[in-house]
Amino acid sequence: MLAKTTALVLRAPRAVLAGAVLLLVLAGLYGATAAQHLLSGGYSDPQSASARADEILVDTFGRGGMQVVVKLDGPPGTNMATDPAAREVGNSIVAELGTNSHVQRPILSVWDNPELAPSLVSEDSSSALVIVTLEGGEEDAPQYASEIEEQFTGERDGISLRVGGQGLVFNQVNEQTTKDLAVAEGIAIPISFLVLIVVFGGLVAAALPVIIGIVAIVGTFAMLRVIAEFTDVSIFALNLTTALGLALAIDYTLLIVTRYREEVTRGSQRRAAIVTTMATAGRTVAFSAVTVALSLAALAIFPMYFLRSFAYAGVGVVAVAACAALILTPALLMVLGDRVDALDVRRPIRRLFRRPTPRPLPIEQTRWYRMVQFVLRHALPVALTVTAILLVLGAPFLGIRFGFPDDRVLPESASAHTIAQEIRDDFAQDLASTVTIVATGVGDPHSLSGYAGELSRVDGVDSVSTPTGTFVDGDVVGPGSSGDQRGDVAIVSVGSSVEPMRDDGQEQLDALRAVEPPDGVDVLFTGLAATNADTVDSIYAHLPWVLGSIAVATFVLLFLFTGSVVLPLKALVLNILSLSATFGAMVWFFQEGHAGGLGTTATGYLVATMPVLMFCIAFGLSMDYEVFLLGRIREEWLTSDRSRAASDHAVAVGIARTGRVVTAAALLMSIVFAGIAASEVSFMRMFGVGLTLAVLMDATIIRMLLVPAFMRLAGRANWWAPRPLRQLHDRIGLSEGPAPDALAARRPSTQENSAEHSEEEQITPRIG
Repeated sequence: MLAKTTALVLRAPRAVLAGAVLLLVLAGLYGATAAQHLLSGGYSDPQSASARADEILVDTFGRGGMQVVVKLDGPPGTNMATDPAAREVGNSIVAELGTNSHVQRPILSVWDNPELAPSLVSEDSSSALVIVTLEGGEEDAPQYASEIEEQFTGERDGISLRVGGQGLVFNQVNEQTTKDLAVAEGIAIPISFLVLIVVFGGLVAAALPVIIGIVAIVGTFAMLRVIAEFTDVSIFALNLTTALGLALAIDYTLLIVTRYREEVTRGSQRRAAIVTTMATAGRTVAFSAVTVALSLAALAIFPMYFLRSFAYAGVGVVAVAACAALILTPALLMVLGDRVDALDVRRPIRRLFRRPTPRPLPIEQTRWYRMVQFVLRHALPVALTVTAILLVLGAPFLGIRFGFPDDRVLPESASAHTIAQEIRDDFAQDLASTVTIVATGVGDPHSLSGYAGELSRVDGVDSVSTPTGTFVDGDVVGPGSSGDQRGDVAIVSVGSSVEPMRDDGQEQLDALRAVEPPDGVDVLFTGLAATNADTVDSIYAHLPWVLGSIAVATFVLLFLFTGSVVLPLKALVLNILSLSATFGAMVWFFQEGHAGGLGTTATGYLVATMPVLMFCIAFGLSMDYEVFLLGRIREEWLTSDRSRAASDHAVAVGIARTGRVVTAAALLMSIVFAGIAASEVSFMRMFGVGLTLAVLMDATIIRMLLVPAFMRLAGRANWWAPRPLRQLHDRIGLSEGPAPDALAARRPSTQENSAEHSEEEQITPRIG
C-alpha cells in the first residue's frame, strides 16, 4: 500500500500539494468555529443513578439544571435578611430572573424562603444569595449563565452584585480553555521551530514538520466539528488535537526526512531515495500510528463523553498526521529536491566561531554506544537502582484519590472560583452540598415521613425536606415544600454541612444510601456527592476493560513486530513502572499541593478522568519510541550469529543508532506538552506537566537505562517465543525493514557505517 501510494504521489507531486492546500483551506474555514460547537462537561456517566435522577428532575419537575448564584454584598454591619434596601434589591433581582425563560423554578432567596437563611445568608449577615437553576444542559446553560452575569454584575443602591455558580464555572472554563489553546500554540510552535532548526540544521527542513503539524491540527478541528453534529464532544479535545498533532507531525517527519537524507548520502537518486524512505521509515510511521491510535481508541469504552472525546480527537489526529506525513512529505521532498537542505544555519555558525567541520565517527566511538556499553557492564545494579528510584517516585500514587471537578479548577482570580470560595468560608451551609433524593412509586406523601426522619439522624445532616414536612434529628420542625411531588414521584432534599468531595462527605452519602426506603418506593440520589461517587465507580468499573484492551493490543502488535513474547512483556512492565512514577508526581504536586500545586488550587483529589486519559496517551507515545528502538535492535539481531554477545551488541548498536532521533523527538514533544502546562485550568495544567514528565522519563531513564539493562539480563531469551507462535509470526509477522537475507546483503561497510554517524551533521542513522 505504501509503495503504491508513494508511486502515485511521485507522479504528480505538485498536484498533490495543490489539492492538499485546497483541502486545508476548506477544513480551516469549517473547523475554525469548532470550539463554539463543543461542550465543557461530560465528566459523569449518563447511565449512572445520579444522571437518571437528574433526568427525572428535569422531565418531571422542570428543575435540576445548572446552578447560578447571584451574590449580594452589603456594607459592613448590614443585615441582608432584614435591611429594607437589601430586600428591595433582592426582590428586584428575583423578579427579573422570573422573566427569564431559561430560569427554572423555584428561585431561592432569603426574602421568600426564610427557613433557608443558613444557606442563603452569610454568618455575619452582610451577604446574601439568590440561587436559580438554568435549563439547556451543558450545551446551552453556560451561555445563559454568562448572560445573567452580564445583566446583574455591578452595584444597586449600595449593594454589590456578583454572579457565580456551576453554570458560570462551565462558561469560564470554556473561555479560559480557548485562551489557553492560543497560548499553548504560541509557546509550542515558535519554540519547536527553533529547536527543529538546530536538529535539522536548515530552515527549509525545519519547516516541514510544522507544515505537517498544521495540516494535522486543522484537519482534526474540522473532523471534531463534524462529530459534534452527531454526539457530544468536549472542548478539551482541542487541546489534545493541538499538542498531539504537532508532536506526532514532528516525530513522523523527523524519521522520514532523516532517512531520506541518509539515502541521498549513500548516492541514491531523489526518486529512489524517497521510495526507499517510505518503504522503511514510512512503514515505521504507519506502524507507530496504529499503536498510538489503538491506545487512544480504548478511551471510547468509557461512557463519559469527556473521555470519549479524546478517543475521537486522538484517533483523528493520529490518522490525519500519519496520512499527511506519508503523502505530503514525499511530495514536498520531490518538489524541493536538494533545496530541502537550503539555509543551513550550521555552516555560518562554524565559520563565525572558526570551528572545523566535524569528522564522521564509527558507531563504536559515539557517546550513545559508550553509554549503553557502561549500562550493559553494570546491568544488575543499574536495573535495581533505577527501579528503586522509580518505585520511590511512584509511592504517592498509592494514595491517589479521585473526585469531580468544581470551581477550583479555575484560577483564583476567576469570579466563579472567588464566589464559591466565599460561600464555603462565610456561609453556615452550602446548597452545593445538598443531597437530592428522587423517590418513585410514592402514593401517600406522608409515607415518606419515617424515611425522612431516619435520614435526618445521619451525622452531618442539618435538615430533610419532604412534600409534607421538614425534619431535624427525626422530628418535624416545619412545613414541607409544596410542588415537591408530582404523581408518584417525590423529591426529598437533604441539607448537609459536610463538604461533599471530602471523605466525610462520601461517608455521609453511604450512610444515607443505607437507610431503607418505604416498601414499594425506589430512590435515586443526586447532587455533587452522589455524582462524584457514581463517576468514580463508573471509571473503576470500566478501567479493567480499557487497560486490558490496551495491554492485549500492544502485546499482539509488538509480537507481530518482533516475533518475541518476552519483549512485549518487558515493554508493558517498564511502561507501567515509568507511568506510576509520573502519576506519583501528579499526586504529590496537584493532589497534596506540594510546591504550591504548581500554581493551582489543591483540593485533596485529582479530577477522576485525567489520570486515565494521561495513561492512554503516555502509553501510546511510549510504544511509539519502543517501535523505533526495537526495530533497529531486531535488525542487528537478525544479521548476527544469535549468540549472547550478539544480543548485547544488537542492543548497543540499536540504541546508539536511535538515540539521537528518540531524544530529539522526545524533546520536541515535551515542548509541545509544556505549552499545555501553561493552562490556567488546573487539570489541563496537570495534563501538560504529566505528559511532559512521562515523555522525558520514557526517552531517558527507560530507553537509555532500563531497556538495555533488562535486555542484557534476559540475553538470548529476549527473542524467545513458543514454537506455534514463532510459526505464526513467520507467516503473518510484521517487519519494518527488508527481509533478513536482504539485511545481510545490505549491511553497510565500515566506511559507510562511519559516514552515517557524524556527531553533528547526521541526526541519527538509518531508521526503518
